Amino acid sequence: MLPTLAEFVPVEHLIKCQRGSLHGVAIKLENVGIAVRDLEEAISFFSDLGLTVLGRDTISGTWADTAVGLDGNHAKIALLQTPDGRGHLELFEYIHPDALETQPTMPNEIGMHRVAFSVDSIDEALEIAAKHGCFPLRGVAIYQDLYKLTYVRGPSGILVMLAEDLKRS
Repeated sequence: MLPTLAEFVPVEHLIKCQRGSLHGVAIKLENVGIAVRDLEEAISFFSDLGLTVLGRDTISGTWADTAVGLDGNHAKIALLQTPDGRGHLELFEYIHPDALETQPTMPNEIGMHRVAFSVDSIDEALEIAAKHGCFPLRGVAIYQDLYKLTYVRGPSGILVMLAEDLKRS
């Protein structure tokens, strides 16, 4: 059985976190940004999994250079939302400077490397992923009869974790 959050975090911190503030700083996760090789391919993949495109834009100019920290920053972007309305992905394809190709991130590398989604049916999600040429890295695992889990390599090499809550099935 997984321990509860209260077993790790003092109650007074939980109360502060529930109010959206810890140590006086209000914070809320807005989105996870992912640079992609092909924006349309990535939108198609995530849309087929159930996310909705909220908007698209092309950004450039001094404000973009300053915010992102790249001179001549010019990118196509799309903001997607999960069906529950709580999760957001911002996908961006660089026009300038050129996007840098790196080796695909491995699950044990330090730093951000995956985006995780809970799904009603991992089998259905994997059928959708397969239509995009995306398959599990090793297979589907079951964690303590609680979850079915897998990692797939999505568009542009993005690691995508899919998890089915077996208690809800």
